Amino acid sequence: MASLISSLSNSFRQVPPAGIPAMLDCILGATASSPSSLFALLVDAFYDLIKDIAKDERKLDSDQCNHISSFLCAVCHLVEKSGVNYDAFQLFTWKCFIPLMKIVHTSDREILNQTTESFVGVVIKTNSWGLLEENMVPILIRSVGLSMGMLENEESAVYQWTECSISGVSIQQGNYSDMMEESMFSLSLPISCHILISILDAALQNYPEAPTSILILANEHCHAEKFAGHLLWDLCNISVQLLSQSWDHRSCAINFLLPLIFKAFLSYKTFEISVHEKTYVLSRVCFLKEIWSCCKVLFSLGTLERRDAYNVLSLYLSYFYPTDECEDVNTSDKAKEFDIRADSDFWGEIKRGLVDKEGLVRKQSLHILKTILHVNEGSQCYPGVPEKVSCQKNSSPRDVTKRGRWADKEAKSLGVGGIYQSIDLFLTNQQRWVAFILLYEMLEEYGTHLVEAAWNHQITLLLHFSSPNYSINSVNGEIFQNQMSSMEEVFNWLSILWERGLCHDNPQVRCLIMQSFLGIEWKKHMDFAKSVPESFVFGSFIQALNDPVHHKDFGVKGVYSSRTIEGATQFLQQYTSYLNARGRITFLRNLASAAKQQSFGRAGLMGLAECIASAATDCQAEWCEDAVPNIVQDDSASESASHNDKTVLLDVLRFVVESSKQHFNHNYRLRVCGRVLEAAASMVCTFNVPLEVLLHFISALPREFTDNGGSLQAKLHQWLLGCGKKHCDSSCSSTKMKLLESFYDFPERFISRHHLVNAFVTYDDGDLDAWGFEAKRWTRVFFLVITKEQDLVPILKFVQIYGTKIFREINNFEWVTMKFLIFTLSLVQELHIMQERTADCSVNVRTKSEFGFAESEASFVTEKFVNAFVSALYELISYASLSCSIFSSGIAIEDGNLPGSIKGKLGGPSQRRLSLSTSTSVLQAIMSMKTVASISAWCVQLKSDVSLDLAFKFLWKSIWKIISCTTCDTEIGAEVRLASYEALASVLKPVISVFSPLALDLIRENDKSVLQKEGSPILDSLVLTFLQGINSVLEFGSLARTRRAILMNWKWHCLESLLSIPCYALKSGANLEPNATFFSDAAARWIFSDLVESLENAGEGSVLPMLRSVRLVLGLFTSGKLGSVVSPHGMDAQMMWHLVRSSWILHVSCNKRRVASIAALLSAVLHSSVFSDEGMHVTDNGPGPLKWFVEKILEEGTKSPRTIRLAALHLSGLWLSNPQTIKYYMKELKLLTLYGSVAFDEDFEAELAENHDARTEVSLLAKSPDPELTEEIFINTELYARVSVAVLFCKLADLADMVGLINENDDCHAAIESGKLFLLELLDSAVNDTDLSKELYKKYSRIHRRKIRAWQMICVLSRFIHQDIVQRVSSFLHISLYRNNLPAVRQYLETFSIHIYLKFPSLVSDQLVPILRDYNMRPQALSSYVFIAANVIQHAPEAVRFRHLDELLPPIIPLLTSHHHSLRGFTQLLVYQVFHKLFPVDFGEPEILALEKRCFKDLRSYLEKNSDCVRLRMSMEGFLDAFDPNNSVTPAGIFTNRVEELEFECVSTSLMEQVAIFLNDVREDLRCAMAKDMVTIKNERLSVYEDSNCMERSMDTNKEKLLTLMPKDVSVDFQKKITLGKHEKQDTSSRTFLDNNKTYKSLLEVQFVFSLSWRTEIEKEDQLLDQLLLYRSVAMERIIASQQHFILVASLIDRIPNLAGLARTCEVFKAAGLAIADANILHDKQFQLIRALEVQNLPLEGAMMKFFQNLQARKSVTAEKWVPIVEVPVSSVKVFLEKKKREGYSILGLEQTANSIPLDKYIFPKKTVLVLGREKEGIPVDIIHILDACIEIPQLGVVRSLNVHVSGAIALWEYTRQQRCQ
Repeated sequence: MASLISSLSNSFRQVPPAGIPAMLDCILGATASSPSSLFALLVDAFYDLIKDIAKDERKLDSDQCNHISSFLCAVCHLVEKSGVNYDAFQLFTWKCFIPLMKIVHTSDREILNQTTESFVGVVIKTNSWGLLEENMVPILIRSVGLSMGMLENEESAVYQWTECSISGVSIQQGNYSDMMEESMFSLSLPISCHILISILDAALQNYPEAPTSILILANEHCHAEKFAGHLLWDLCNISVQLLSQSWDHRSCAINFLLPLIFKAFLSYKTFEISVHEKTYVLSRVCFLKEIWSCCKVLFSLGTLERRDAYNVLSLYLSYFYPTDECEDVNTSDKAKEFDIRADSDFWGEIKRGLVDKEGLVRKQSLHILKTILHVNEGSQCYPGVPEKVSCQKNSSPRDVTKRGRWADKEAKSLGVGGIYQSIDLFLTNQQRWVAFILLYEMLEEYGTHLVEAAWNHQITLLLHFSSPNYSINSVNGEIFQNQMSSMEEVFNWLSILWERGLCHDNPQVRCLIMQSFLGIEWKKHMDFAKSVPESFVFGSFIQALNDPVHHKDFGVKGVYSSRTIEGATQFLQQYTSYLNARGRITFLRNLASAAKQQSFGRAGLMGLAECIASAATDCQAEWCEDAVPNIVQDDSASESASHNDKTVLLDVLRFVVESSKQHFNHNYRLRVCGRVLEAAASMVCTFNVPLEVLLHFISALPREFTDNGGSLQAKLHQWLLGCGKKHCDSSCSSTKMKLLESFYDFPERFISRHHLVNAFVTYDDGDLDAWGFEAKRWTRVFFLVITKEQDLVPILKFVQIYGTKIFREINNFEWVTMKFLIFTLSLVQELHIMQERTADCSVNVRTKSEFGFAESEASFVTEKFVNAFVSALYELISYASLSCSIFSSGIAIEDGNLPGSIKGKLGGPSQRRLSLSTSTSVLQAIMSMKTVASISAWCVQLKSDVSLDLAFKFLWKSIWKIISCTTCDTEIGAEVRLASYEALASVLKPVISVFSPLALDLIRENDKSVLQKEGSPILDSLVLTFLQGINSVLEFGSLARTRRAILMNWKWHCLESLLSIPCYALKSGANLEPNATFFSDAAARWIFSDLVESLENAGEGSVLPMLRSVRLVLGLFTSGKLGSVVSPHGMDAQMMWHLVRSSWILHVSCNKRRVASIAALLSAVLHSSVFSDEGMHVTDNGPGPLKWFVEKILEEGTKSPRTIRLAALHLSGLWLSNPQTIKYYMKELKLLTLYGSVAFDEDFEAELAENHDARTEVSLLAKSPDPELTEEIFINTELYARVSVAVLFCKLADLADMVGLINENDDCHAAIESGKLFLLELLDSAVNDTDLSKELYKKYSRIHRRKIRAWQMICVLSRFIHQDIVQRVSSFLHISLYRNNLPAVRQYLETFSIHIYLKFPSLVSDQLVPILRDYNMRPQALSSYVFIAANVIQHAPEAVRFRHLDELLPPIIPLLTSHHHSLRGFTQLLVYQVFHKLFPVDFGEPEILALEKRCFKDLRSYLEKNSDCVRLRMSMEGFLDAFDPNNSVTPAGIFTNRVEELEFECVSTSLMEQVAIFLNDVREDLRCAMAKDMVTIKNERLSVYEDSNCMERSMDTNKEKLLTLMPKDVSVDFQKKITLGKHEKQDTSSRTFLDNNKTYKSLLEVQFVFSLSWRTEIEKEDQLLDQLLLYRSVAMERIIASQQHFILVASLIDRIPNLAGLARTCEVFKAAGLAIADANILHDKQFQLIRALEVQNLPLEGAMMKFFQNLQARKSVTAEKWVPIVEVPVSSVKVFLEKKKREGYSILGLEQTANSIPLDKYIFPKKTVLVLGREKEGIPVDIIHILDACIEIPQLGVVRSLNVHVSGAIALWEYTRQQRCQ
């Protein structure tokens, strides 16, 4: 038997499964063996086979699968032959089926299905359901349960999963128990599920046909029906639990279990099952509800869970397809059915899915929606919708654009129906759903042009049925119809489309959707606007508002708005119109909160501000009336909630204002803040919100907008005093009183409030900063609220009484005194700011019209504050004196070492490395001294008092103590010294700003280091002692690095203040003793050295004080200036080199180019005191230090616009003051002249407007020669650099004109020489420079701009032309005039020339007349000379005017007949202008006039009356008289006569350019008329191919001879390559041409014979040529015969690379023809280059064809590569297609439409014409209507389009593939 089994096993490898039963029957019959014995042997052999395969651990190959299939078929057949045999079935199960399932992979679907089907077949045929239920099923279910990590414990489970259930299975098969235990845990989850559903499917198929839908199963006999019910029960429970597990578990439930369970419930609604003597009902409704509950849980989880939930819903809908047709069931039964559409959660999930960020989720959601709505995938038409056509011929509205009409036609081609004209026609719900789905699919799948075509049309349809009384009843009980039954629901679903459209990848689509949304007449739909979900408004809509693509017109000409912003504000105004006050506040709070959730751009933030203001504005008067009663009736809780809402609203509005600070444009920020302030004033009463919130909001507004003279001052003041809105509380009228009361309560609350009581409180810098900000906010707003003197009384009393009380009481807490100091200091600082702003606005104090103060009351109010401060000053000085003792007492701290908690501090600006108690003492000293200094400095300007003198004595004494304090040798001591210098810096600045003779005496009095001698320097001891002391602290090694940096900052601030003492002293009238100075020369040099050595390592905060100190030191070296320094030497070159190099390192090391630091650098280094020294500019070896620095700064300025503008401002002022230095800076002047960069620097404007330091430093730069022109108009434009240079030389020219006058000086001669030198330098560059001398350049290019800039400056320099250089200048000029230049450049050449000839009349006859007689000159140059001559004649002085006329008019007259139209027209204009001005109308009697006068008279009459001349002259109105010779060479004339629309280098349109524009327009009209005629002619004689019978019949006799020389496939295979693959060589059809080498030889012989006969036998030339032409004709016929009947129409394509690629594609696939719009493209260089690159790889056949081609001229319809190409213009495409359709061709289009067919599913006709669309727009609608079908290429990726060349190639290959298969 072993041999038999071995033979059978080998046979199973060869015999297929179908032949196994017959083979076994023969063996059983032949051997008389029993089936059971053979079965046992085969089972053992099969088991061994499986174990051998399992050891290999590899996937089964095909041979193994076939072997196993045959073996398994044999075993199954023997089991079936054995009948009902318990042991045989058990043996088969545990030794064959289970082991095989263990090695089969889940992906081996074939063997898996075959094995399972075999097993189930055995069960069915042996009726072994009972055995299966007892043994197999519990193990499989348990395997599934264990995969989930759980055990089944439910009493209702049919098959228990526990261990005892398995061990309790009563089987008498001791041989199988081991295998059962081994197999129990080995099957994977997918295999187990697959076996279970296969078993259940087989059991269900054995169900009897039940007469009812309910099947009752008795628990009596174990048959298939009972088994199916039991298994279905447990599988339902398992499915529900699997859906709550991992992705693998959910996949098994979705792919395996649920399909069969749904299939079972499709036939039977309920099952009644008896389990363990209990009856259970398994209901379809209950199970579906459980599944839906699982789906809702999955929807709330992640993305993968959402996908699976949609998969479950799709599966559910595929089995239980929702239908609303009437069924033969009772209504009550139908009502009990589960319909998912009745659940609102379902529709909510569909909506969320449609707008999900993941594309797959959106597709699944859309598929479910379409299934629910019964919308077919392929149909998008409107069933049952009548189309009403307008009775007019053209139904399109007249105001619709051409693009709109095209979009309407395109919409019709998509199946969206016509435009409905009747207002009584309304869409049904189903039609609205179809319209919605079409729009959604457009956004998801289709191209941009299709979205544009259908969108507005469909939206119109959806909104068309809007009627107040309109409602739709449910049709046939459709549950889902309610989702579209009202306008509220329509808008709800439309928001999904808007959300998807606004986040579309294509910006054009986003713009379309936004325009469509904002274009809805919201006033008409106002009742339904509230149906737009707030989630859409706050989400997608606001995000789209931040999209720059919607704001292309934003910021144009300084208008910070756009059409999108305007539309958004109108929408929100209507959207919020139905809200009451509470709801509106909530809406505004959520809207403004968007600024916190995302970062807004300029346009987005402006749009948000405008929307906030619009939503806050009452759009209906009725709303206000309705809203007020509601508020009045609110209870106290509601009022409290309303106040809280307003508080939150004001806080988020503050965030919007603060967000605008990142955008630096002044006007932009003003508009944002203004709109936000309007919203706040509309919705919030100032007394209804906490004072702190109000202060925070107002403080966020920029000071320049709200303070005195600010644009928002009146608006803010009106809001603070009472808004007066109708929706406010009844107590709103008392706003000012309540607001003032809260302000009066603030000081005491501020000072008394603290977190600890009865304890000594410590505080640090952070606490002081917080208190300071709080006090400053209060003082700023307080002075905005007060309107009269009485409003100040409580605050004045508080300062007087409470101040004295605080300092006198000993038991006060330390923080009380500190807070009072902070509060007082904030008052002084605010008063000081008010004074400065009032001075800037040229007003003494705020006027009554603004704040209510009369001018007479202002000084009185100020005096009140002075008195209040002075009254508390004495106590304050005492407190400060006591506090400052910590600086001068030597501070013997208990331990010089810092505690561990302090050592860890980094020591930043607010982290002092001191203990808390010491830090508190230090801060008290600093704040007290700062307060005393600030109060004293402010009060002394207004009042003299003994207390003030006492204060200054105290301050100067403290200054000397700090400066002369000895150095400490501990870190704590160094930290205290650092704090003392901080206090010194805060005291010096205010004290020195009010320097007086008393201060000078106090300095001398406290200077005890040396005895003051007469004439000795006053400040040497003070400053040098300060520097020595602070340097010693800096050199102290224990001070932390960060703290040293802070100390360095205080050092330079203090030094700046000390060095400014001489300036303030002399301004105050301090009288010095004879020969007395402030500084000695040695002290000044020591200070200078210390400064320069520290410049390279200066920090960002020290840059300004250091540079200011340098500027002050350089001022000290000025001999005799302010009596500062008596120095015989001053600054030398070595010191300047040291300064400029260190300054440059400082400049380049700064990360930010601040206006203040750049201006300070320029004014410090390029100081006027050293700039006049010529030795500083040049040396013998090269540039001097100043020139080196200027070169560096201008080189860096080419990358930083603000740097070069400030440099130009400063240098132009210095050069004007020192004209003798200009000659050293020709290169730099040329750079400034030709410079151009960005036109606007918003940071620059913002810094000048907001930064006091920036304004101060810019004001200290050298004054511009013409501030009105340079600083007010051009300071922040790219023109500023050259405008400043132009103004400089204009002023120098004025100075040069003084030569020879009584006030002549050396500067006048220096001005002349510098002007001449720069003029010649620029002219030389214009002629010889590489860029400036180019004749071929593009308009608006860099070269064009540089030419204009150069000649603009040359015109300004024309005043410097003198007799000694006029010949050189005119030589340069004529060279430039003769060259080609654009009109914008030529007009400046002409202006310069006119100025020369007017200034030097003798040059007219010497130069201009001979040039005009050179009629061979270029017309462009000749036109310029005509213009020059005409203007010389018109503007010449009376003495020489008619002499110029006699000289210049004769050579001009012949040009009236020039063949060049522009020259002729130009000359006519100018000659008429001369005649009109110089000759009277009446020449006299004709008979007495000379001949030439009669000619001139008739010529004048002709030019005056001729219609063409009149038309030309009328079009030049405003240009003929525009030239002004005097103004045209001034900076104002050149740079201020700007064309605002263009603003191109300030160039206005010239007369010549205007003439050219006029003539071009005339020619264009003529061309259009000719083009229309040509199109008509082409359409009439359009022909595609030449007639194949055009050959002469006399050559027919020679055709057969030539055919014998050519192989059959010579014309067919000429595109095949010689090098073929191995498989290609086996193809006999492809080697015909290659195997016949004789053919090539014969062809070459023909060529050789032809060449030989050409040389030797000329008489045979015609005969050979005819033979060759006939040979080529035969080849062409072969080619045409072998071509495919496929024509590619590419007339809509205009890109040359695509056309070249399509030509090559047609060659490869042998298309019958290629249609293009213009045959001239074949001669295009780009086309030929692309084709030439392709020809390089032509095969040998192609080369031979090229040889024949070159023998004959190309025909008109063929390209050079033997592809028939026909010219079919776009306007003739329809004619061409209709002709081809008559010839039997099918006309197809490659386009995505609603009804297009996938390319792989379309069967091409043999004769096909394929139309390709444009690259972006596709195929036009009028051509789509001609097409027989549209095909599209199926696409799987994200990008929804292919290149048109690639698309055409794919379609052509598919056609070729189908033809080859046929």
